[in-house]
Amino acid sequence: MHSFLRAIGFSGCDTKQKEEALIDEVLRAPMYKGQISLQPEDSTVFSEVSLDFGEGFGITVRGQVDGENHFHMDHYFPYLCPRNITSEEEMFIGKRSDSDSYAVLCDDMRVGVSLIFFLNNAVDFLRTREGDMDTSVQHPARLSALAADGHVLLPTVKSVKDVKDSSAQIIMQKQMISEAKNGNQEAIDKLTIQEIDTYSLVGKRIKEEDVFSIVDTSFSPYGMESEIYKILGIIVSVEERQNRVTDETVCVMEIYCNHMIFDLCINRRDLLGVPEVGRRFRGAVWMQGVVDFPK
Repeated sequence: MHSFLRAIGFSGCDTKQKEEALIDEVLRAPMYKGQISLQPEDSTVFSEVSLDFGEGFGITVRGQVDGENHFHMDHYFPYLCPRNITSEEEMFIGKRSDSDSYAVLCDDMRVGVSLIFFLNNAVDFLRTREGDMDTSVQHPARLSALAADGHVLLPTVKSVKDVKDSSAQIIMQKQMISEAKNGNQEAIDKLTIQEIDTYSLVGKRIKEEDVFSIVDTSFSPYGMESEIYKILGIIVSVEERQNRVTDETVCVMEIYCNHMIFDLCINRRDLLGVPEVGRRFRGAVWMQGVVDFPK
C-alpha cells in the first residue's frame, strides 16, 4: 500500500483487494498513456498510464508491455499535477535501484540542501535521453507534494521593512553561494560569518520565544527516504477538491517555502487547523515533480 495514497482521498484503501480494484480502474480507462521501447531489438516496452480521481490528482501505474500486449505492473503512485515552475536550475536524473522509476537531484541554492524529488513524467524523460547513462539537464521543473498529515500554524509578524530586507538578502545570498561554489574565498568567508551571526541571534531569541515565531519557513530531509522532507511553509492559496470515488475532501494549497513555490495536497481529515492564506503549513511531505522536457 502506498503510504501517501490517503493524501488524494483514499484513506479507506486499507486492503489488498481495494488497492487492486483501484489499479484495475486505472488500467481499464486511463486518461493518459505513454509508451517507449527501451531496447530497439526487444519487443518489451516501458509503459505508464494515469487516471484522474479528482481535479488535478490521481494515480499512475507503471510497468512493461510484452510482445503479446500483456501489461506487467512494476509500481504505482498517487500524483498531484503541479501548476507553478518551482526551479530552473541544473538537475541530475538517475534511475532508482528498486523499480523502473527515476529520481531528480536539483542543487537549488535557495533551498539550502540538495533537493531530491520523484519524477512523474518518466516516459518524457526516456524519449529525450541519449544512451543508458544518467542525465544532467536544465529545464523548468514544476514540483508538488503529498502529505499524510499536517498542522496549520499562525503567521509570524513582519513589517514592510522586514519583507524588503529579506528579498534583498535572498538575492545577495544566492550570488554569494554561486561565487563560493566557484572557489571565491571572500564569498566563503562571508557565508561563514553570516551563519555564525544567525546561530548567535537564534540562540538569544530562543530563550524567550518559540522557535515557530522565529523561523518563517524551513525545508529539511526527514526519515530514511530521500524524497521525504519536513517543511514549514506559508500558505499562498488554498482550495478544496473532491475525490469522485470516495467523496473525500482534499485540500490543495500553494506553499511558499525557502523561497520556492509548489503545490501541496492533503486529505482534509488529516489536516489539523483551518488553512487560510497567510497562515503556515507544517508537516512531512513526499516531493514529486514534472520536468518540462522539450517536445
